[in-house]
Amino acid sequence: MYHFRYRIVVITAVLLAGLFGCTTPSDTVADPTPDSTEEPAVRHATLSEADASPLPLLSSDNPDVEVQQQVLEVLDTLAAKGFDVTKQGVWIQTNETLLANVRGTQPFPAASVTKIATTLAALRVFEVDRRFATEFKTTGTVENGVLEGDLVVVGDFDPMFVWEDAIEVGNVLHDLGIDRVSGDLIIAGNFYMNFEEDVAYSGELLQQGLNAKLWTLEAETQYRTLPSDTPRPQVEIAGTVRVVSEPPAETTLLVRHESVPVAELLKLMNRYSNNAIAHTFAKAMGGSEVVVREVLAATGVPADELQLINGSGLGEENQISPRTAVAMYLAINRELESEEMTVSDVVAIAGLDNGILLARPLPRLATIKSGSLNGVSTISGGLPTRDRGVVWFAMMNGGTDTETLRSTQERLLQTLESQWGAVETPPKELATNDDRTEWQSRNEVVAR
Repeated sequence: MYHFRYRIVVITAVLLAGLFGCTTPSDTVADPTPDSTEEPAVRHATLSEADASPLPLLSSDNPDVEVQQQVLEVLDTLAAKGFDVTKQGVWIQTNETLLANVRGTQPFPAASVTKIATTLAALRVFEVDRRFATEFKTTGTVENGVLEGDLVVVGDFDPMFVWEDAIEVGNVLHDLGIDRVSGDLIIAGNFYMNFEEDVAYSGELLQQGLNAKLWTLEAETQYRTLPSDTPRPQVEIAGTVRVVSEPPAETTLLVRHESVPVAELLKLMNRYSNNAIAHTFAKAMGGSEVVVREVLAATGVPADELQLINGSGLGEENQISPRTAVAMYLAINRELESEEMTVSDVVAIAGLDNGILLARPLPRLATIKSGSLNGVSTISGGLPTRDRGVVWFAMMNGGTDTETLRSTQERLLQTLESQWGAVETPPKELATNDDRTEWQSRNEVVAR
């Protein structure tokens, strides 16, 4: 039996503080850690199905003379302000025509544009409707409201298990007659909560979430986003939180919690530039090496145009050429074509989607992923125009004054939209599938 809970995801500043990997010029990077390269046995790969020939790359020669000059003049303006021209890369094209290329095949620090690589790889490895399950099991039996034994949690890379999910699971356990667990809370597998990537700490957060008596102000704040008649769970764990490499052999499954589908998880990741979601996706795929492998296979770009150490873009070691960034958008569209979806179903739309783009004066209806690190500002995506159709672009800019870099990017995009004409509705290549409404997680109650 499934219990569905429709929930518009409310991501508070408290939860996401420090998790926007590449959103503001003041971002700092401390010891970026490569994602695991071990390919988990739980991975549901569909690589053979996705092993199509890559899209043909446009030649880097003979860009449009007028657009090329326009871009060069913009970069000259940056140079006059003291920016190093060798740290600026631009690639602009339509589906079939190169419009501008300035160091477009040279890899640059990509910041959160790296998440577009993670998005493309995830769409090749996982089906768009795949949900990540977290199972709640027991080693004992329930008597008079007490679970005599341990509560066992087996995680499977759900990147967005948060307070609201813990509260819901707590209420489901109460409905099963469980108000107290006499044993321990055992955490096995890859369980993460509230975008924390430490399994043990995530277990402690879960213990709090199951019992309203232990709630912090943060948990209380998130509870208030739920329907007003939502009960406050009070499932007490008498023992401790223990992390184990393998779950106990003899268990009974109580509840299976499933995340929102992959496509919607990717959309949220990109809208809010959430590092933890990106890292979890990369780990679920087997690490950054798998992300690189899938992107190269899908785009056909030379291997020296893409180097990654994680799925988020944290760290200047993550480097992508502007041409590769554009090629990834085109490849995403091809991956999603059979689902009647486009890149706009998994990447933020300027002027429409809540998220980090709202504060920037960007052309409305453009599908965009931006990023920043200290000394780095990047932006990429698809700009819909009346005269040129979708104009695909990537700008990788370096320099300490990232505010100037961001405003320069914005002005160039506004200029291109002005000279080629804005559109009132998205073209087919950037239209979203309005039939997708799978923004809910769900719980399957197994034991009764």
